[in-house]
Amino acid sequence: MTETVKVLPVNVLQQFMQDVFVGLGVPADEAAISAQILIQSDLFGIESHGVGRLKMYYDRIKNGQHRPVTQFEIVKEAPATAVVDGHHGVGMVIGYKAMNLAIEKARVYGMGSVAVRNSTHFGIDGYYPLMAARAGMIGMSFTNARPSIAPTFGVQPMLGTNPIAFGCPTDEANPFLYDAATSITQRGKFETLERKGQPGKAGWVTDQQGNFLTDASEVLKGLTQDTAALLPLGGAGEDLGGHKGYGLATIVEILSASLQGGAFLHALTGITPDGGKTHFQLGHFFMAINVESFTDLDSFKKTTGDILRALRASRKAPDQPRIYTAGEKEFEKEIEVRQTGVAIVPKLQQDLLTMRDELGLTQYQFGF
Repeated sequence: MTETVKVLPVNVLQQFMQDVFVGLGVPADEAAISAQILIQSDLFGIESHGVGRLKMYYDRIKNGQHRPVTQFEIVKEAPATAVVDGHHGVGMVIGYKAMNLAIEKARVYGMGSVAVRNSTHFGIDGYYPLMAARAGMIGMSFTNARPSIAPTFGVQPMLGTNPIAFGCPTDEANPFLYDAATSITQRGKFETLERKGQPGKAGWVTDQQGNFLTDASEVLKGLTQDTAALLPLGGAGEDLGGHKGYGLATIVEILSASLQGGAFLHALTGITPDGGKTHFQLGHFFMAINVESFTDLDSFKKTTGDILRALRASRKAPDQPRIYTAGEKEFEKEIEVRQTGVAIVPKLQQDLLTMRDELGLTQYQFGF
């Protein structure tokens, strides 16, 4: 294997991911959904949640932690709400269907909310509000995750990175899209850094003595062994607002567990007490708000666009050429990636070759 970064065309990579899911027993239509959500992460330049995570899904389906055929069961329903049990199926499929259900309810009742239990990792949180925004609605998505964030004044990983995502249409070329973990950074960032042989930054992660860790391999090992923890947004202590990130992460945990009678905190590790592998039991919460139940869509889009344009036109800090609003960088990156392709670093190249060869997908000659 060469030790240089290679680039693969977007359509080739998306089809390969779809074929990998099919090879694992995922139905073709659900494999297409899964590949679409993963490639969107790569298009946005979010290296941690696209093809870089494919081997994770591959391994988890093979070892039984994710079921390849998704049973999407509505266990409780009212006109504007539903509770769904995903039965440990493919998280992207569960998330896609749940947000579609929320959107359908919002079309009729003005708002739709769907709480999910017994799901699995579902890719980038921002994909689901984007679905609502493209339907002319406001969308929100929340998910809990295996423990990695320490509470303020603590050092033990308790909460997941617990992202918050919000999206809505505007009168500009792209919707407004906010998608961020409630920690300073997230586990996937360190997976990306490890593949590249790069360190993290001091202040992102603490060990059990309160010292900062930066070595990516050491951080990933510590997160797995419960000896390292990500710090919440704001960092250690309260002086820079770390308690605010901690509070937001807890809100997401409640939305992702309490409404649906789901698992939480250390029940999400995917590890049994004797060290074996088990289901992750993740929970999600989706909401769609029909803008036209409040105001006409064009008026909403213009007001939102005016807000964004005013923010970008405000006074800039010295030596800063531009102010961004949420989603701008990602949508600009998508234009670039569609033209240039997705960069595949050497460690990821080996993962792709392993999956290709084990599944007999010999039609893919990547050139590395």
